Amino acid sequence: MTDRTILVMGGAHVDRRGRIAGETVPGASNPGGWFVEAGGGAFNAARNLARLGHRVRLVSPRGGDKDGEIVAAAAQAAGVEDTPFTFLDRATPSYTAIIERDGNLVIALADMELYRLFSPRRLQQRAMREAIAGAGALLTDANLPAETLDAMAAMAREASIPLAAIAISPAKVVRLEKSLPALAFLFMNEAEARTLTGANPENPADWPDALRAIGLRAGVVTRGGRGVISFDENSAAIVVPPAIPALGDVTGAGDSLASGFLHARLRGARINEALRQGVAAAVITVRSPLAVAEEMSQPALADALSLVPPAEILS
Repeated sequence: MTDRTILVMGGAHVDRRGRIAGETVPGASNPGGWFVEAGGGAFNAARNLARLGHRVRLVSPRGGDKDGEIVAAAAQAAGVEDTPFTFLDRATPSYTAIIERDGNLVIALADMELYRLFSPRRLQQRAMREAIAGAGALLTDANLPAETLDAMAAMAREASIPLAAIAISPAKVVRLEKSLPALAFLFMNEAEARTLTGANPENPADWPDALRAIGLRAGVVTRGGRGVISFDENSAAIVVPPAIPALGDVTGAGDSLASGFLHARLRGARINEALRQGVAAAVITVRSPLAVAEEMSQPALADALSLVPPAEILS
């Protein structure tokens, strides 16, 4: 495991999730309850990585409000070094979702305007340049502006530091298009992969070639409860996630898969084994009502890994 810090620059906000208690009735009032916690793709992955034993530093815009305090408390609880850009007169970004009884997403609203203030100029500040130069790996997400992601990719490439990214959504993944050749890995679902490539292969084994064709060297494509595909320049693998009878909430599952995968890669694992550990991390998360399971740890990951079948090597 690298003893250098993983520098995470991306979404760290507040998630509000309303869970429907019974069968979902569209266009009507549905009984249910609300749950509030810290969230954000990059921040979820950051907390998982810290709980898996890595040194993690977070840089993200934040407002001077109660929601900002929720994010700060969550970072402290997970052992993440929290160094935000704080705007005292602004509201911390938020994500509000409606979840069905079985844990699947119905619809969500993202209020993320503050992330626009994480401009490329921020990366040129002396403290940020030093943080990037001293990092062992960088992780970001598509909550940030496209021009900031492009500048981050250029800095990572110049410093020979691996940069991984989380796609977040079909609407936001396009912000990463110019940065694709510089990414060490991109974590996405099939909808996001379709947006990037314009392809919709019937055979999931065709995703690696479709994504390589647009300049992405390596990535992971999740497909819900179906097979998850990982690939790099030379090989590809697929793992079918185990059935989870007691599903808590799918929120954060993709972020935890990214953290489990990166945890393994930073220890030198091949993509097939890294994919299995990513799936194992997702298993821990979907069993939990939280987007970042408090029980995430190396022993818990080892236990969950016993449930994950061997990867099928595609090439």
